[in-house]
Amino acid sequence: MKNNSTLFGQLLQIISRYDFEKLVKSYEAEKYNKGFKNWEQFTAMSYGQLSGMDNLRSIERGLSIQSNKLYHLGIKPIKRSTLSYANSKRSYEVYENLFYEVLKKTAVANPKHKFRFKNPLYSMDTTTIELCLGLHNWAKFRKTKGGIKLHLKLNHCGYTPDFAVVTEGNVHETNAARNIRYNRGDVVVFDRGFNDYKMFASYCRQRIYFVTRMKSNAKYKVIERIKSRHKNILSEQIIRFTGFYSKRNCPIKLRKIKVKDNKTGKTITLLTNQFEWSAKTIGEIYKDRWQIEIFFKNIKQKLKIKSFLGTSKNAILTQIWIALIIYLLLSYLIFLSKYKWTIYSIVSALSGCLFLKKDICLWLNSPFDDCKIKNNYLNSDQLELKF
Repeated sequence: MKNNSTLFGQLLQIISRYDFEKLVKSYEAEKYNKGFKNWEQFTAMSYGQLSGMDNLRSIERGLSIQSNKLYHLGIKPIKRSTLSYANSKRSYEVYENLFYEVLKKTAVANPKHKFRFKNPLYSMDTTTIELCLGLHNWAKFRKTKGGIKLHLKLNHCGYTPDFAVVTEGNVHETNAARNIRYNRGDVVVFDRGFNDYKMFASYCRQRIYFVTRMKSNAKYKVIERIKSRHKNILSEQIIRFTGFYSKRNCPIKLRKIKVKDNKTGKTITLLTNQFEWSAKTIGEIYKDRWQIEIFFKNIKQKLKIKSFLGTSKNAILTQIWIALIIYLLLSYLIFLSKYKWTIYSIVSALSGCLFLKKDICLWLNSPFDDCKIKNNYLNSDQLELKF
């Protein structure tokens, strides 16, 4: 990429403008626009995500300071009132579908997961994003609290999001899980909050493998006991449910494994329909589920899905989908780089030099050679003192 384009501009060039404009046209997002394009909205919101700006005024000022470099981004200085109106009125579905278009392009760079088996491995989990019920009366969660839930399918090849659903806070995890699709041979890992005996039976019929924690009050009978050679495997059994509803909804033999964590000394009981792999592998698969918790931590702490720039449902969903798109783009850069980046470190480094004019490939491999990472305050109108 040419050096006359900024790092921020080169990052956005990963997205096909043709596909972007095609989505905008299909949803008629610019039907009543008065000169403010969806690309300008997306660029401004992406700048807010990468620079750490948590309000519209900061985004407006930050972009206005760099007004001489906005031409290469395809935008003009933006007023916060215009951006606020666009977030409220322009359909978030443009960015929801853009997420999957970007996913198709960036997934080719994903590294393989760390296990020997070749089956695709996914984790499924949900995180709650709390909202003020007084400002977001549409986001019903509890009597005195508001909130929404982000239900996510994480691909263990690169630990990137593969599918997402955003619902109101009072929607249970298992209801959202039924909308997440898997293919024959896929392996899905989830916590016991997703336990649903009908879903277990459905996965077995479709030959989808699952690994989860078993409920402590589950009733079952032991069909076979298996001896294990591994020290951290306390027991391994083939079981069948005997409870009234569990037996009716899942009349299938399953594998129960009791695993001890050598570091913490804690024991967990796992349930799976995979009978061929070793019990140790099953335990390691469930342990790797922790990566989805790390994903939620990264996207909440380094990207902006906790403090929102609007109160309407459309504005909040727009911000969430753009945050997920930025996560894909940053992961794509990490996979292409020789430098050992993490999401945390690349956001911290990139936020200080978004408008640096340098080939992004060179910057990724040697970010600290001639680029002094400046404080985030330099994105505001505060003067820099030089001695």
